[in-house]
Amino acid sequence: MSLPHFFLNDQVLAGESNAAFPLRLAADDAKHARVLRLVPGEHVAVVDASQDYFECEIVDFSDTLPLVRIAQRLDGRGEGRSTVVLVQGLAKGDKMETVIRHATELGVAGFVPLACERSVVRLDRKKAAAKAERWRAIAKSAAMQSGQRAVPEVSEPVELSEACRLLEQATVVLVCWEEAEASARLEDAIGKGLALRAATPRDARVAVVVGPEGGLSPREVDALLACNPAASAVTLGPSILRTETAGIVAPALVLHELDRMARA
Repeated sequence: MSLPHFFLNDQVLAGESNAAFPLRLAADDAKHARVLRLVPGEHVAVVDASQDYFECEIVDFSDTLPLVRIAQRLDGRGEGRSTVVLVQGLAKGDKMETVIRHATELGVAGFVPLACERSVVRLDRKKAAAKAERWRAIAKSAAMQSGQRAVPEVSEPVELSEACRLLEQATVVLVCWEEAEASARLEDAIGKGLALRAATPRDARVAVVVGPEGGLSPREVDALLACNPAASAVTLGPSILRTETAGIVAPALVLHELDRMARA
């Protein structure tokens, strides 16, 4: 059975001088811990502000914050795993929430919402900031539920020009496009990009781009491919997927392929 999982924003457990000490959880996490009805003797997994990973035993939970002791230091969950960032075309309704939740469970390290020509939803600065806060809360909750080593970063929505500047830093860029050639296989593009960059699957930072409802326009695809020499347009197969489906399937395939290549 997996342990309840918590992240600490500003507490480094190795710096605690007492055998038992309060776990300085954020208010919403402390509330979640109470909902779990944690009692003395139960154990939780904790990732502290230094990204160190511990198993802690509850000593007392009669106060606002749980009093714990370190039971053991755990191996770094996810250490050495490839970094995959999803650039997701802005989608309407709760589709962005669905993508962020499930892609976080898979192990995606970051999300960049992209305002596209065919995006139905349009957000002003105030609404964009509010949406980003909501998405970050969802990413944190999903990371806790799925036992991730870190909470994914979620940016506010960006325009194409800003996305291109961010993609310049990626090892490989995969632009998922329904009009890509049937032979434009994802695994081939990853291998080609890694070879071009002289990078290994484990140290790669791979950006996956998925369009909104209606897909990416040809102009957007051209711009995305031009921003990085290791960028390729790829197909996800013969079926045309919904944006919220592609936003989960694409990073899952990429993570699987990178893991397979690392083990080969």
